[in-house]
Order: sequence, then C-alpha cells, then structure tokens
Amino acid sequence: MAAQRDIRIVLVNPTHPGNVGAAARAMKNMGLSQLVLVDPQEFPDPRAIWRAAGAKDLVTNARVVATLDEAIGDCQLVVGTSARERRIPWPMVEPRACADTLYSQPEDARMAILFGREDRGLTNDELQCCNLHVNVPTCDAYRSLNLGMAVQILCYELRMRSLQDEERAVDPMDEWDEPIASSDDVERFYEHLHTTLEQLDFYNRDNPGQMLTRMRRLFNRARLDRMELNILRGVLSEVQKKIK
Repeated sequence: MAAQRDIRIVLVNPTHPGNVGAAARAMKNMGLSQLVLVDPQEFPDPRAIWRAAGAKDLVTNARVVATLDEAIGDCQLVVGTSARERRIPWPMVEPRACADTLYSQPEDARMAILFGREDRGLTNDELQCCNLHVNVPTCDAYRSLNLGMAVQILCYELRMRSLQDEERAVDPMDEWDEPIASSDDVERFYEHLHTTLEQLDFYNRDNPGQMLTRMRRLFNRARLDRMELNILRGVLSEVQKKIK
C-alpha cells in the first residue's frame, strides 16, 4: 500500500460555511486531514459543523489564513482546479492523472490542491501560482460542480491511488540531490526576474502582454530544485551588477 502523502486541500475564499463542512466530510471519507481556508467569508460557523457530520474534527482543526501565499508557501507542488479555457494553456490533467502525479512525487513532498470560490473559481493570478491545473470532465450540457462535489472527486481519486497494491515505478525525483524549491522561494525568484528584466528594458512595463505569464509557465513546468533556483538568482544578480 502506498504511503500517506502530505497533501492539503485549500479552499480559497469560500462563501458558504456549509461547503466547508461538505469538503471536510469528503476529505475524511477518503483519508485526508489537512484542510486550509484562505480568507473564508463566514467561519467559524455552526453550519460548517452540521454539514461536516462525522468530520467535525477537520473543521475545528482547519488552518485559517489571510492569503494564498500563507497556504502554499512551503509547498513543492501546487495544483489548481480550473474549468476555464485559458488564452495561454497551462499543463492540464484530469483527476485520476492528477492523483498519479501527486503520488509520483518524493514521499516527503508537501503538496496542495486549490479550490476556488463557489461562483467564479480561482483567479488567473491564483492559477498562475500552480504547477499544473486539474479539470473534472463534466458533461458539456451542464458543467457546474458544487464545491463539495469537486473536493469529493479529487479526494476519491487520491484514495484510489493510495490503495493500489502494485509498487509504483521509481520516479527520477526520488533520488534527486536537492529538494524541490518551495512556492515562496519560486515567488521570490519571479520578483527578482521581473525586476532584472525591467532594468534591462527587456519589455514594455506599461504593456508587457503575456510575456511574464509565459515565463511563469516555463519555470512552473520545470519544477526547479533549490540549487537550480539559487544558480538562476545568482545569474540575475550578476546581470544587475553589470547594468549598474
């Protein structure tokens, strides 16, 4: 049996406490316990406890934070749920492939799956913080999913993946010589990169177009380790010295 993984379910700005309870119940059904709430509109609230049924402990122990950075800053892999078609495509998987991806990571990897607001999901900026996106392939005639239902589907696939008896194939990242860079470290790299490109007049600051988004997509897809990130930041620092 595969080992339990460090996977947190992150609800971004949930508007109804009943959905928090439903998500907690879905998680406990499938053996997950880390629930993080980013700026919930109504929490704590007895309606969350009522909807959670036997998962009251997940609700009462949920970590509440003010920003998404606080929720995922220490994660090495972040997955965002998305139903929208994007102008710039991002790596997109279905729930089963998402579970395979999470279980192919090193056993000590910290990972998160983000779920957005009930009425409009995750923003573009929030989705750009993710390494990949996951989409539930619903019927075209009616694509709207309740938040609790979406959490249940992803948690179910994670549970099924954890129950596989066969040993998973050895992943090259298992014996990697450096840990994967955290989300916080990657964000600091992006700030350094953007500052350096501005100093170089590499792009029009008033109209950057999609250039910065495409660079985010590139490095998010690459999954930089800590040493690689330090090398890149060292290169940027030398460029800044030359500019000065």
